[in-house]
Amino acid sequence: MRPRTPPRPRPHPASRPPASATPCRPSRFPDWTAPSSNLRTRYAGRRLLINVWASWCGPCIEEMPELDRFAATQGREGVQVIGLALDTPDGVRDFIARVPVRYPILLDAPGPADASVWLGNAKGVLPYTVLVDADGRIARQKIGPFKPGEISGWVE
Repeated sequence: MRPRTPPRPRPHPASRPPASATPCRPSRFPDWTAPSSNLRTRYAGRRLLINVWASWCGPCIEEMPELDRFAATQGREGVQVIGLALDTPDGVRDFIARVPVRYPILLDAPGPADASVWLGNAKGVLPYTVLVDADGRIARQKIGPFKPGEISGWVE
């Protein structure tokens, strides 16, 4: 009988590389309107603002109109806003019917290994947003909602 290998200790947050050095994992998520979406292929060479949210999260709901306004100003060459819902397809469908947005919404199941965790959200707080640079590295991270007018300055 083999001895059980103890779990590897998690590095303290202060010992992690800076966010700008953290590569964004290959990312394939279900799109609530399509079978799946591969972000690296679909948005190659573009900066991505990935906003992790849930339909039951009050601050998430409050910031979505601001994200939608920002997304509408970006055009084909600007920052691509992507909503990543830690939710169910029905929860997202019902929510988007009430609060429509023009940017893509993808799905992930909430849990200890969900996308927000590997995007750097160790505490699991929502909303959580990352800016991924054109090379696929996380350039910035934000816990909490954006205030009106804050996004444009945050992505620069």
